[in-house]
Amino acid sequence: MKKILIIEDDISIAELERDYLEINGYLVEVENSGDQGLIKAKNQQYDLIILDLMLPKVDGFEICKQIRRNKNVPIIMVSAKKEDIDKIRGLGLGADDYMTKPFSPSELVARVKAHITRYERLTKKTNEDNNEIQIRGLSIDKASRRVFVNAKEVILTTKEFDLLLFLASNPNIVFKKEELFEKLWGLESHGDISTITVHIRKIREKIEIDPSNPQYIETIWGVGYRFEL
Repeated sequence: MKKILIIEDDISIAELERDYLEINGYLVEVENSGDQGLIKAKNQQYDLIILDLMLPKVDGFEICKQIRRNKNVPIIMVSAKKEDIDKIRGLGLGADDYMTKPFSPSELVARVKAHITRYERLTKKTNEDNNEIQIRGLSIDKASRRVFVNAKEVILTTKEFDLLLFLASNPNIVFKKEELFEKLWGLESHGDISTITVHIRKIREKIEIDPSNPQYIETIWGVGYRFEL
């Protein structure tokens, strides 16, 4: 049974999320304070974390940042704040998805299923395939899910690695942002195109010598992105 941690200070929302997830066969734990939620997230194993942004003691941004220091567990950040800057910041810190309250519990369940299924499939695939992709100083080790630039390791989040690997495995093909979102998140975009933009920017900052003049991931204006072979 898949195990999910909900870190949410609104008890009624947390209970609603828990009930819907348990009905769909998930084992769910709930923490209502940021500090206790962070302790659980760091010290226990979960298949996915649902993380509220505005929390007492420690906010969702800080929790996400600390989790990402040593774990690749999928994180869905939720918030009543609709500003794009909050979404961009959350995704930039390593969240895999961002949902704005209020949202349908059934949509949350759908996203949880999609993230867990996709993470398991990608992890299994890379564990079975020991090939490396090496292009102009960039090395992507599929088996260990590690990335090196000129023999120096760079740390990517789960979704950053998945996005880089997908593009590098399909070089010289232009992908629309909507296509990338659907392939990597397993859902239709629903206006979440900024998710792809943020992840591409973070990847460039980590693998490019000059992120403003990228040599690996090229922007095709008005269309999407292409990995240059």
